[in-house]
Amino acid sequence: MRNFWLLARHEYRKLVSKRSFLVGTLGFPLIIMMVMAAGIFIAIRGDQNTPIGYVDNAGLINTAVVPQTDEDETLLPLRPFPNETAARQALTDQEIQVYFVIPADYRRTLQLDAYYWQDDPSSTVVSDFNAYLRANLASDYPASIRTRLVEGPDLVVRSADGSREFNSRNIFSFFIPFIAAFFFIFVVMSSSGYLLQVVTDEKENRTVEIMITTVSPGQLIGGKALGLLAVSLTQVVIWVLAGVVAVFIGSFFIEALRFISVPWSLLLVVIFFFVPAYAFIAGIMTAIGSAVTELTQAQQIAGILNLLFLLPFFFTALFLANPNSPILVFLTLFPTTSFITVMMRWGMSTVPLWQLALSWLILVGSAMLSVWVAARVFRTGMLRYGQSLSLKEALTAVRSRS
Repeated sequence: MRNFWLLARHEYRKLVSKRSFLVGTLGFPLIIMMVMAAGIFIAIRGDQNTPIGYVDNAGLINTAVVPQTDEDETLLPLRPFPNETAARQALTDQEIQVYFVIPADYRRTLQLDAYYWQDDPSSTVVSDFNAYLRANLASDYPASIRTRLVEGPDLVVRSADGSREFNSRNIFSFFIPFIAAFFFIFVVMSSSGYLLQVVTDEKENRTVEIMITTVSPGQLIGGKALGLLAVSLTQVVIWVLAGVVAVFIGSFFIEALRFISVPWSLLLVVIFFFVPAYAFIAGIMTAIGSAVTELTQAQQIAGILNLLFLLPFFFTALFLANPNSPILVFLTLFPTTSFITVMMRWGMSTVPLWQLALSWLILVGSAMLSVWVAARVFRTGMLRYGQSLSLKEALTAVRSRS
């Protein structure tokens, strides 16, 4: 057992010290930070305090009527002009960033004219002026009706079966399961090369004879797979922390990010399914690496098998229309598609507890079986240099009792 943990620790240290691992692991958070910084820069630039000009030909806006806003939200100041000539001159002198013209028949047409220079007015400018306009249009109504008109509609998104519901404030929670599914595929794809190298490196440099004198095939495969699992979990933790920090910093500048909440139930499901799913993939990739002679050959075979894990994405329309259809229930229970299917169904519906439990048990059993099969295939093909195992020989190795 001691050799098992030594192999896992050695594999972990060997991979995390590689330059490719550092670039791939740290490069992704840097991209997130750069994208977030660009978004914050655009938001700050668009939220400049230059006033909004307007020409009110309909007599709608009363500067004494101020819309109600949150404590930490400040609307851009308004600046009235008697005519378009004066407003255009102020825009030329950059005293205002945009001016709106309210036509005399606005109540009938509900159309405005906006004038600006090269850049389109930001969403903040448009929303702030709309807030002023709504507040003035609703000023003659009772307080309760006025508040409702100013706040506008509350968007509610419901799943096809009505079991999931999201409003405009927590709409991001609707996309989190889909993000988790894509994230899992990204982790698997980025680590598939490492998984295939579990045994191909030792076979190519002919050091497997030395290793097999001190450890059994099961210990060798299991220790290396555990080390690779720790490497992937390290990547996941770094990426998740980078995402949390990016969202936390961005929430000070982007209002929509303030309403993102942690779906703890989904997080628990991800933790329970990720480890056996990764172990299942590790066993498959290790078996492929044990049966072939070169890494390039193993990558070609693995590329075809990866389609089995991507299969749920081909049923995206079905997830939206009927997330509890028999096809999706089957994909929930099938080991290669269970993790992604559970994640995508979680965003659209409530997955029954019995399906979650049965899917997890099947996945755990498949993971244990794949590691056992990988050890059997490795034991047969470890000393066959320059000669791949055929499918028949691999099946014979699995059925063999010795």
